[in-house]
Amino acid sequence: MGELESIRTFLAVAGQSSFIGAARLLSSTPASVTRTVSALEDRLGVQLLLRTTRKVSLTSAGAAYAARVAPLVEGLVRATEETRDLQKVTAGSLRVSAPMSLGMKVLPSVLSQFSIIHPKTSVAIDLSDRFVDIVQEDYDLAIRISGPPTDKSTIWRKIRPVPRMLVASPAFLEQHGAPLQPEDLVKLECLSYDDEAKTEVWELSRNGQTRSIEARGRFSINNGDFLGRLAAAGEGVALLPRFIVEDDLRAGRLVHVLPGWTTPEIWLTLYYPPYAQLPLRVATFSDFFEAYIKDSWDDSRDR
Repeated sequence: MGELESIRTFLAVAGQSSFIGAARLLSSTPASVTRTVSALEDRLGVQLLLRTTRKVSLTSAGAAYAARVAPLVEGLVRATEETRDLQKVTAGSLRVSAPMSLGMKVLPSVLSQFSIIHPKTSVAIDLSDRFVDIVQEDYDLAIRISGPPTDKSTIWRKIRPVPRMLVASPAFLEQHGAPLQPEDLVKLECLSYDDEAKTEVWELSRNGQTRSIEARGRFSINNGDFLGRLAAAGEGVALLPRFIVEDDLRAGRLVHVLPGWTTPEIWLTLYYPPYAQLPLRVATFSDFFEAYIKDSWDDSRDR
């Protein structure tokens, strides 16, 4: 392994405080990462890392070395990307974070078509409904379904609004009664999207009036598809993006609850680290993703 790759491996271990974490980040093995760092220490003649059974940390020499080489490595990587960009070569690797439900429904087709046009670009997708830190966790971009960002250090790009709706199964409504106004939801089982153990609050508006309802019930889940299946099974009322429940709506397994009431607007967006300029491979994938969404998500999904 070359000197540059050895240094990048060392910086990955330092950043993750873990050989296992660095191996996962580099698509390598912990044994290979350990050997690479040990070889670098042997060449330098100093110990860069302290290894314990619980954690890996920098020695004072390691911290000083990391502070000196990190900007150099970053500059070399940026120079390589800029050179490729100048030649209009869309190559290299992309690490993308995406929400589970959207990723499962949309990204297989996106990647399949993208790879035909850009065969030299490899894409690693991490599906998670967790709101990842794209800077600290080293993502090139993240796909989100959310309101406006609170992290002012990131760049975000609106793609399109994502309609949401309250849904329940016909059997559940027949048994418990269909709500006629938001306050009626308090008496029903609500299926809450669980975000870091916080109770979901549904904000519903109509004709200038707004009601805030705590979505309380027996179940709270951090995945939209799971909530949709619970609702279709007759376990309660859920507030979900339409793209998750549209098949169940067409099949009659779910129906729209309180159709006259709307929820705050959320958007499908792309988030980026604070790039001075988007790398070509990131910009190319972003443009391709946006074009695919606008072509495949027709207006019928908004109704």
